[in-house]
Order: sequence, then structure tokens, then C-alpha cells
Amino acid sequence: MNMVTPESIQASITAGIDCTHCTVVGDGHHFEALVVAQAFEGLRSVRRHQLVYAALGDRMREEIHALSMKTLTPDEWKA
Repeated sequence: MNMVTPESIQASITAGIDCTHCTVVGDGHHFEALVVAQAFEGLRSVRRHQLVYAALGDRMREEIHALSMKTLTPDEWKA
């Protein structure tokens, strides 16, 4: 089984969401993502997270066991 890397998670997120900024850090088991996207404008936190989960698809169920995330709009990130 391939080791899940922060870079591979970041690539999946940016392939599915037009991000202005995306960073993922982690140790292979637990990951933290900062995702900044205009697509989050007007959405509640739960819906923003659902968009990230959708971008990750089956990886969330099969490969990634723990992902905490901060999801911001570009304006929120600037503040």
C-alpha cells in the first residue's frame, strides 16, 4: 500500500477545487489542510468541508484516516 503524502492530498484538492491557496501538512496518518477558495464564499463550514471531501473522493474513505481542515475565502484569509 502506498504511503499517503501531504503532496498527494494537496494535488487531489487542487484538482477538484479552484484554490487560491492550498497547503497540506502531515505525518502519513494525520493531516492538516488550509484551503482558500472563492468557491467557499457564502457557504457554511460544513458545506465547505463537503466540497473538500468531494474533491478527495474515495481517498477519504480508503487512504486518509484523519484530516483536519481550515477552509477560508480569499477575503477571510487576507484578514
